[in-house]
Amino acid sequence: MVLALLGALLIGLSLGLMGSGGSILTVPVLVYVVGQEEKTAIAGSLFVVGAIAAVGGLQAAFRRTVDWTSVLWFGVPGMAGTWLGAMGAKHLSGTVQMLSFVVVMAIAGCLMVRPKGDERPAVPRAPGRIVVDGVLVGAVTGFVGVGGGFLIVPALVLLGGLPMGRAVGSSLLIIAMKSLSGFVKYQQVLADLHLQLDWQVLGLFTGIGVFGSLGGSWLGARIDQARLRSVFGWLLLVMALGLGSVTVVGLVRSAPPAATAGQKASPAVDRHAPRGS
Repeated sequence: MVLALLGALLIGLSLGLMGSGGSILTVPVLVYVVGQEEKTAIAGSLFVVGAIAAVGGLQAAFRRTVDWTSVLWFGVPGMAGTWLGAMGAKHLSGTVQMLSFVVVMAIAGCLMVRPKGDERPAVPRAPGRIVVDGVLVGAVTGFVGVGGGFLIVPALVLLGGLPMGRAVGSSLLIIAMKSLSGFVKYQQVLADLHLQLDWQVLGLFTGIGVFGSLGGSWLGARIDQARLRSVFGWLLLVMALGLGSVTVVGLVRSAPPAATAGQKASPAVDRHAPRGS
């Protein structure tokens, strides 16, 4: 349980420092440390990250580092995208979701370790492009249970023309909005699959995560952000490699053995029979 609590602290620190990365850590911790089923962990991740982001977002609003226009144009369409992503997740296995999660984690790591080019002034783009980006990021949020901050922050900087500080503050509120939408939709998914959330674990994670986010916000002004993003990016790549390997090995072990010479292949009804829980 100590590892789980440490993970919750890191989740909050990540959100407080960079406005992203919280759910990238939450899902693996809930699945592989706490031992939750994939869909339960994804739903729980949406609650934990959403609550932590909401606290951080309110703190950013108090400091006046939130761009409310971007929150509106990006956040509201993102809520619709998250609802659609959670709806689609109902029809796919937890293994498919975990593999998709690994891909998202690897992309996030690559974006964070990529050297920055020459800084150019950000030019605000048309609201329509921000809306489309919000829907797409929201769909990813609902499907694999990530807040999408690692996609939201660059989008707000490049498409919305925001400075980094305001992009981080705005990202936290957008994450909270999208996570709420996905979490509400996932209640139906969990009910249909007869799965339940462990509110004691989620409450503990949220409390420690909020504490970590406040500390991360305080540290954010005192740590070199470029170096921090690079270290976190490499951590994501290592985690993606590890989680991907574990997921693939588990998938191979659970696959039915291939028919050998002289043996008849199993009937189609057997190959596609539902597995026991």
